[in-house]
Amino acid sequence: MDRHKSTIKRHRQSLKRNERNRVVKSRMKTYIRKVEEATSKETAETALLEAISALDKTAGSRIIHRNKAARIKSRLTHLVASRFAS
Repeated sequence: MDRHKSTIKRHRQSLKRNERNRVVKSRMKTYIRKVEEATSKETAETALLEAISALDKTAGSRIIHRNKAARIKSRLTHLVASRFAS
């Protein structure tokens, strides 16, 4: 690693951002997992709303791309609709 002041600062900033992004992505994946593992229609729908909110926040802070968030939301919505269709 270089000894330039700017390089040292950029490295420090990247470590902070990496940690922050990892926490947000982990939380997002947890909400997605809750939707996939839901056993009743009510729990699936509430988990879906939480997951959509988490995805929107993650995409809004540009941690993931907005199109990826839209794709995941679409897949989860189709999953809940097909699993609990009656």
